[in-house]
Amino acid sequence: MDVYEAVDSRRAVRAFSDEPVPKEVLERVLLAATRAPSSGNLQPWHLYAVTGEPLAELKRRATARALAGDPGDEREYPMYPAELTPPYLDRFSAAATQRYAALGIERDDPDRPMKIAALNTQAFGAPFVLFCYLDRTMGPGQWGDAGMFLQTVMLLLRAEGLHSCPQVMWTMYRRTVSRIVAADDRLVLFCGMAVGFKKEGVPRLRTGRADVTETVSFVGV
Repeated sequence: MDVYEAVDSRRAVRAFSDEPVPKEVLERVLLAATRAPSSGNLQPWHLYAVTGEPLAELKRRATARALAGDPGDEREYPMYPAELTPPYLDRFSAAATQRYAALGIERDDPDRPMKIAALNTQAFGAPFVLFCYLDRTMGPGQWGDAGMFLQTVMLLLRAEGLHSCPQVMWTMYRRTVSRIVAADDRLVLFCGMAVGFKKEGVPRLRTGRADVTETVSFVGV
């Protein structure tokens, strides 16, 4: 797949089929992704690839928490700044409205938070979920490295005909995740990533992007 095509077709899929993902395909992707940029070659990411019964058990436990109205574990890092201001707040609000309307959840639904959490804890039906951790001693630079690694994984998945959905939501149930994957206490959960084949017949959601003139300044040309 052409790189431009991979970038353009990558999206956060929120409806996966039950078609299994061959382990050898995921291994090929993750091996190739090790070439992602890493300052000082620290390669700070620690990945757990979960499927089968362990993933089913994780989904059961996390979904039970979500449906019970469990607010989740205390955050180890903020998902967003405490106060978003324009233009970031505008982009966030527009995308949220579009995203959850496509899932059949209205913004004024009083059960909206619970419904959203329950959809997420099912990983939208994905048969594989990757959990990315970092050592607690790592700083912002290494978190940036992890982001570049995960983006590389997502683009390589597209080359294999697979889709993904990064899920920071899993940090809300990080203790449940850690029990399943047996993560070392020295690691902090960055995010999960649902992986699989998209479910056919589900409308494609494509959120907008800011015009490049809003985010890029050319200097010297």
